[in-house]
Amino acid sequence: MAKKLIILGAGESGIGAALLGKQQGYDVFVSDGGTIKDIYKQELAVNNIPFEEGQHSWDVILGADEIVKSPGIPEKTELMKKIRAKGVPVISEIELAYRFSKDAKVIAITGSNGKSTTTALTFHIFETAGLKAAMVGNIGLSYARVVATAPADYYIVEVSSFQLDDIVEFKPNVAILLNITPDHLDRYDYKMENYVASKFRITMNQGPEDFFVYCKDDQEINNYLKKQTIYSTSIPFTIMEPLKQGGFMVNDQVNIQVNDEPVIVSMYDLALKGKHNLYNSMAAGIAGRTMEIRKEKIRESLTSFKSLEHRMEYVATVRGVDFINDSKATNVNSLWFALESMETPVVLIMGGVDKGNDYSAIRELVKEKVKAIICLGIDNAPIQEALSKDTPVMVDTRSMKEAVDAAFQHAEKGDVVLLSPACASFDLFKNYEDRGKQFKEAVREL
Repeated sequence: MAKKLIILGAGESGIGAALLGKQQGYDVFVSDGGTIKDIYKQELAVNNIPFEEGQHSWDVILGADEIVKSPGIPEKTELMKKIRAKGVPVISEIELAYRFSKDAKVIAITGSNGKSTTTALTFHIFETAGLKAAMVGNIGLSYARVVATAPADYYIVEVSSFQLDDIVEFKPNVAILLNITPDHLDRYDYKMENYVASKFRITMNQGPEDFFVYCKDDQEINNYLKKQTIYSTSIPFTIMEPLKQGGFMVNDQVNIQVNDEPVIVSMYDLALKGKHNLYNSMAAGIAGRTMEIRKEKIRESLTSFKSLEHRMEYVATVRGVDFINDSKATNVNSLWFALESMETPVVLIMGGVDKGNDYSAIRELVKEKVKAIICLGIDNAPIQEALSKDTPVMVDTRSMKEAVDAAFQHAEKGDVVLLSPACASFDLFKNYEDRGKQFKEAVREL
C-alpha cells in the first residue's frame, strides 16, 4: 500500500510537495483552509491529485502516514495541536525534497535579512561557472517542485526558520547563516533563544565534511556558538579583522580565503552596494569556493550581478527624484539596511501589518536621513507613535497611489523616495510582490 501523504497548505511549497510526492508513489491529498489559487488547482487536477479548500477534513488528515506542513501554519492552531497529539510525523517541504535529492549538492541559506539577495548571488556564481544549479525555496520555485520536474546537480536553497522547524534529515553540504535579529517572535513564544535555536537547526545534521558559513560580527550567532558545538567545518566572515580562513576586509578589499586560492575584489567593484552587501557577497563567494569554483568566476560574478526585483530596485527618476522599490523589506532590520545605504535625503514610504515591531533601532537613521515619512497601511498608529518626533513630516495614506503622490510632493530634486515598509503587506496587498508592482505602476503614472 502506498504511504498516505497529506499536504497542508496549497501555496508554492505545498504544490511542489504534492507533485514530488505523487511522482515518488505516495498517495497524496492536499488540504488548504483558505482558497487555492486557480493556477494551482489546475496543476493538481492535471496531475490527478485530490484536494480540498476552505476546510480541513480532520479524519482524513489524522489518518495520514506523514504530513507536509506549509511554513505559514503556526503550531498554535487547533489542527496542529490535534496532529501533534495523535503523533503523526510532520515534515517540511524542504525535508521531503531533500529525501529525493541526496545525490546533489545543497547550499542552504538562512538569516533574518539578506537571504534572497545572497541566494540569488550564490546562484549567479554557480551559473556563471557553468554548473547545473537551481535556485529554490523561499525564492521562486519550491525545492520539491524542481526536484520533481527539473533536477539539478546543485540546489541553492533559501530557507526560513519555519521550514527548518520541521526538518529531520535535511543536511546541506554548505549551510550559510547571515545574521539573526528579532523577527517572527510571535511564532517562538516571544523568546529570542527559541528563534536562534530554530535558525541553527540548519547545522543539526552536518558533519566535518560539510561547511558552516557564518557572520562573525553577529552577536546572537556568537553567543550561541559559545554554548553549542557545531560539527561541520566552520568558515566565518567579518568586516572587523583579517582572518586566516574565511571572508574579511583589508584596505577596502573583500578577501575570500578558502582552499588556498584567495579571491580578492575591491569593494568599489562589487555589484551590490552598502555595508550589508559586503556580508552577502562574502557569504556567496565562500559558498562558491567550498565547491571549488575558480576564483576568476567568483570575482566575475560578484562584479556582474543584477539585484533582485523588490529588493533595493531602482525604478525611475522623475524630475530629479529617484524612486527605489524595497517592498521585500518586511521587517525593521531590512529597513535599517536600506536607510544605512542611502547617501541623499529620503522620503520614506513605510507601513503595513506590524508584527510587534520595535522601531527604536532605526530612530537615529530616521533623524539623520529621512525628511518625511509617508505611512501606508490600515493602522499607522504604531509608526506614528514611534517615529513622529524623529522626522519633520508624517503623512497618513491608505493606497499606493496616494502614498506615491504624497511622497513626490514632499521630495525635491536630488532626493530619494524609498518604499521600504518594514511590515508585512497583507492589509492592503496580496503580498510584497503585489505591493512592489503597485509602487512601480504608481511611479510610472507620475
